[in-house]
Amino acid sequence: MRALVISTLVGAGLVLSGCQTTGNNIGGVEYDKAALGALIGAAAGYGVSRGNANSSSQNNRAAAIGAILGGAGGLYLDNKEKKLREQMAGTGVDVGRNPDGSVQLIMPGSITFDTNKSNIKPNFYGTLNKVAQVLAEDNKSAILVTGYTDNTGNDSINLPLSQARAQSVKNYLSSQGVSGGRIDAQGLGSANPIASNSTAAGREQNRRVEISIYAKQ
Repeated sequence: MRALVISTLVGAGLVLSGCQTTGNNIGGVEYDKAALGALIGAAAGYGVSRGNANSSSQNNRAAAIGAILGGAGGLYLDNKEKKLREQMAGTGVDVGRNPDGSVQLIMPGSITFDTNKSNIKPNFYGTLNKVAQVLAEDNKSAILVTGYTDNTGNDSINLPLSQARAQSVKNYLSSQGVSGGRIDAQGLGSANPIASNSTAAGREQNRRVEISIYAKQ
C-alpha cells in the first residue's frame, strides 16, 4: 500500500545521492536542489495527508503530488538563481540561498541608500532593473523584500527607516513590471545582523536590503 510513497522517496533520494553535482553543499555533502525539493515535497505531502486521516491511497497520491511540486519548485529556483547570478555579477549584490531554499539577494547599504535615507541611490537603478527583468519573466514566484539597519540608534528610528527602504525597493520593482501583489515589504531594523556591529565595516554590511524569492506551488 505504501509502495508509491517509498518509491517516490527512494527515487528522490537516489537522485539526491547521484552523480549530478551542483556545487551546493550541506554538511559537506554535495546535493541537487531539485532532488531535495522532490524529497521534501513528498514527505510534506504524505505528512499532510496523514494528518487529515485520509486513506492509504490518498496518502500515496499526496506524496507523489508533493514530490512533483517540490521538484518543479527546486528547478524553477535553480533557474532564477543562475540568471540572477549572471545579472548581478560585478554589481556588489550577493546571490545565494536561504536555509529554506528560497533564492536570496543581499544588497549592501553602501550601494543602495545614503545614510538615514530611504531614497534609492540613482546609480543603483540599473542593478534593480536587472533584478526586475528576471522577476518579471513570469508570475510563478512570491517575493519578500526585507530592510535592515545597523544597531546605531534605537528601534524608533531603525524600524521605520528599514521599512521605508524595503518599501522603496518594492515600489521600484513594481514600477518595472513586477506585480506589486507578489511582493511583501518588511523592515526589521537592526535584527539579524550578518556581521559585527562593533566595527564600521561590520555595520556597513548590516545596513542592507535582502530580497527572497519563493516558488509558488
